[in-house]
Amino acid sequence: MSTQRLRNEDYHDYSSTDVSPEESPSEGLNNFSSQGSYQRFGESNSTTWFQTLIHLLKGNIGTGLLGLPLAVKNAGILMGPLSLLVIGLVAVHCMGILVKCAHHFCRRLNKPFVDYGDTVMYGLESSPSSWLQNHAHWGRHIVDFFLIVTQLGFCCVYFVFLADNFKQVIEAANGTTNNCHNNETVILTPTMDSRLYMLTFLPFLVLLVFVRNLRALSIFSLLANITMLVSLVMLYQFIVQNIPDPSRLPLVAPWKTYPLFFGTAIFAFEGIGMVLPLENKMKDPQKFPLILYVGMAIITALYISLGCLGYLQFGANIQGSITLNLPNCWLYQSVKLLYSVGIFFTYALQFYVPAEIIIPFFVSRVPEHWELVVDLFVRTMLVCMTCILAILIPRLDLVISLVGSVSSSALALIIPPLLEITTYYSEGMSPFTIAKDALISILGFVGFVVGTYEALYELIQPSNAPIVINSTGAFV
Repeated sequence: MSTQRLRNEDYHDYSSTDVSPEESPSEGLNNFSSQGSYQRFGESNSTTWFQTLIHLLKGNIGTGLLGLPLAVKNAGILMGPLSLLVIGLVAVHCMGILVKCAHHFCRRLNKPFVDYGDTVMYGLESSPSSWLQNHAHWGRHIVDFFLIVTQLGFCCVYFVFLADNFKQVIEAANGTTNNCHNNETVILTPTMDSRLYMLTFLPFLVLLVFVRNLRALSIFSLLANITMLVSLVMLYQFIVQNIPDPSRLPLVAPWKTYPLFFGTAIFAFEGIGMVLPLENKMKDPQKFPLILYVGMAIITALYISLGCLGYLQFGANIQGSITLNLPNCWLYQSVKLLYSVGIFFTYALQFYVPAEIIIPFFVSRVPEHWELVVDLFVRTMLVCMTCILAILIPRLDLVISLVGSVSSSALALIIPPLLEITTYYSEGMSPFTIAKDALISILGFVGFVVGTYEALYELIQPSNAPIVINSTGAFV
């Protein structure tokens, strides 16, 4: 069921934020087992190089971007941007490895397209180890597992983000003014706990994910993209003004907080799952490597600039999302609301991937007249699960770091280098390439272990209480 579904020509692998769906899937859950095939050239629905670039940019801009100023704080004003640059280069290199291995198997197996899971499965079949060859199907299961964890993790982050931003806007409503240039700390009017805000959003998000048609979801994607773009422009317009003296900011932060930086950074850069579907849909896929490198260069520059400028502007007061530091005037309160609207609609797009993997497992085991009921029930349970997890971990910075460390590091850093070794080892590889791949995977695994440990430890025994003030400068 899973392998057949992933080869359906209408399936799209949206494994990162805001990739707009262009076509609706085949109607009805019975079509998951159809044997369509991807057509790489000359199709009317193929995308141009510019459309592919836009999809790539949209797919990497979400809540991870807004958490990067705090990530820079956890690394230091010098170490942070340097580390973001290195992680960006390594992440792009791993994307290139995945594309190269996928092309290798397309040529060797005479297939028009292979996705991430297929590529890992064929890579294990090509390995010199007979044990790996016999268990190659686990490659697809591993990719599906981390893809589900990553996407549902994004959904958990969205619950916390929505609750925190709406809570702050509502509590500061009485003190909200038209003056956006004062440095006064606003006394917030206590309302209800952020967990209750999450429960308030729950029924609306359940109704949203009942929309199963990708063409209908593309309308929500367009709304999300417009609101988030406007919000980012207004955000940059604020943080570049009147930057405080950065001399009191540490160049290198204590190493204990560095794993939290790693988790947030890799969470932001985890867009590897969208790479092959985007390349497959291009009218001229030979241009994709150039598009990938140009697009990721723009994204890396955006990440570094927002991370550094946000930390320089707000200093030690920086919060899990930079929107929470914006002043309490109506202009910037609207930024929080606009970005929240975009995140709300993006929830359905992120939810689509795990739903397409999980739901057919249950639907295929019930009579046909129960299919719709079971489909909607599983969707409801999955949304409730992300809400419960968000309630259990209500700190936005730690949720982002935990999701990044646990799942994003596996998909973006650990698996691709190992895939290159299993794919090409029998054909001969230079010792340098083997050493390089091993080093990337080891560093990704260390980040996975240490980042997960530090995030969980901070949840159990927080060293610093989360900052709840709102101000327009770092040194109010």
